Amino acid sequence: MTGTPGRGEAGRCGPGRVLRLRGASPSVVTCRRLLASHGVPPHIRRHSGLVARVARRVAAALRARGEPVDVALVEAAALLHDIAKAPCLESRLDHAAEGGRVLRELGLPAVAELVERHVHLGEWDPLGPVTGAEIVNYADKRVLYVGIVSLEDRFSDLIIRYSRGRADIEERIRGNWATMRAVEAKIFARLPFDPSEVGVRRAVEAWLPPRG
Repeated sequence: MTGTPGRGEAGRCGPGRVLRLRGASPSVVTCRRLLASHGVPPHIRRHSGLVARVARRVAAALRARGEPVDVALVEAAALLHDIAKAPCLESRLDHAAEGGRVLRELGLPAVAELVERHVHLGEWDPLGPVTGAEIVNYADKRVLYVGIVSLEDRFSDLIIRYSRGRADIEERIRGNWATMRAVEAKIFARLPFDPSEVGVRRAVEAWLPPRG
């Protein structure tokens, strides 16, 4: 399916909307409008809001330490990462790929690229700069429903919910878990706080530059 940049189309994962979007990173207000216009349920919006909070804190702290991170882009992608999840639960389509499709049709290819990688990161460089895709993927793996948890708690829940006793599925989830542990190590080797402090506002925000 093809789409005209800046114009949403009716698709397999929800209605498109005719919107005029400018720039690579829509504002938080625009992201919330997009979630509402695509019928994203309130509980998914709450989850996405917390993922965005974690992603922004990590991205801003990395930026303050000299990493070339686009904080606004990371925050927008984190807010929109599950824009296609609800209808895909019934259709069994890949909600990350469908979310990317929706966002590309809206004229947001940079956001779409990060959203497409929020479930499976794909190729990444353990030694290179921290990327937006790594941050968004990691932030999503630190939020279980509407609570910030450890990677262990998050992936233990994924194994229970999705493997259903199938060894091949559990193996894939554990492989993803190993990748996220490596990504976590990469991120926090460059930060002055550790992963356990991500959910502690004062501990993290002491290292963040003023928002503005």
